[in-house]
Amino acid sequence: MIKVLFETHHLYYLPNFLPIVDEFKNRGNYDIYFSMPQHINQRERDLFCLACKDLGLNTIDADDEELRIKKILNENFSIILIANVGQITRIASDNSLTVMVYHGIGLKQSYYNDIDDRIDIRSVESESRYQKLLIQSNSADLALTGFTKIDPLYTTNEKANKRLKDSIGIKNDLPTVLYAPTFYPTSFENIYKELEFISTEYNIIFKLHNFSWFQKRYVHQSQIAKNLSIKNDNIYLLDSSDYNIIPYFLIADVLISDLSSTIFEFLPLNRPIIQVECLKLRLRHRIFSRRFKKKLDLERMQELDFVYKVDYPSELHRSIAFATDHPEEMSDLRQVAHSYYLYKNDGKSSYRLVNEIEKKLS
Repeated sequence: MIKVLFETHHLYYLPNFLPIVDEFKNRGNYDIYFSMPQHINQRERDLFCLACKDLGLNTIDADDEELRIKKILNENFSIILIANVGQITRIASDNSLTVMVYHGIGLKQSYYNDIDDRIDIRSVESESRYQKLLIQSNSADLALTGFTKIDPLYTTNEKANKRLKDSIGIKNDLPTVLYAPTFYPTSFENIYKELEFISTEYNIIFKLHNFSWFQKRYVHQSQIAKNLSIKNDNIYLLDSSDYNIIPYFLIADVLISDLSSTIFEFLPLNRPIIQVECLKLRLRHRIFSRRFKKKLDLERMQELDFVYKVDYPSELHRSIAFATDHPEEMSDLRQVAHSYYLYKNDGKSSYRLVNEIEKKLS
């Protein structure tokens, strides 16, 4: 059996990895393990372990980080997959094949900075990004595969979608809006009051970023969202344990986001996308805007022509109404965007990635 480790720094990385796990299992001869660093929030680690147990996945854990790393090294994994560089140089044996599967493909510069020479394969989600990475790095580790997280979006099951709606309490036929903001810089604190009003006409599913639940600096966002969901019948806040946004894409008529990579992940469904650009910035970023802009992929932001852009909270209701009344209006632009920002419209990213891994192993 070939031993495989998925090093998972956060609970919300799991959806990127699960289609790869399925592909390994389909091929057989792979012994799969997951692990999460000890410095991660205890509640998040507990939920991670519970999720792995529910999925029948083996985990490696320990009372402290040094012991966890020692356990990993003792296993001498043939393949290690990561979603950020983290401690790859500490957990990889000399003979381990290391694979980077980016945890997000959004609008932040971190995509280009989270790189290490120890990585043997970097899974790249699109031809356009592949060409950009070729300019800045050695091409030997790049593999044009597509984005593994969205593989399940290319098939759908209406009965499963109906069960999911029922499970979160949606009992009406109103259009369903999925709101998935990032943690910072976020649109959430500027538009949540507007969403309360909008919920009288639409179902609104809140899928907050992982950090809005588990990091002290952002936990107030989940507290606000909890209050909204309690007060408003048509606002449905997904729990911190609900780490996978993919099933909720399938039941949403419209997506609202800001700088999250969900803007690109939603493209396979060819449904309307609204990007809210009124962001809540920290004081230092308001004063020193250049410092803030350095964190963003401004070139990519300027390319977005397949979303409805909202500059002020008061514009949001009108944008949602238009998008739900005319879902086909930007269809051609979304299809072009899919070809540009994602690789192949077939749901086989994990298949191509495992092919690359096996090629390297042989």
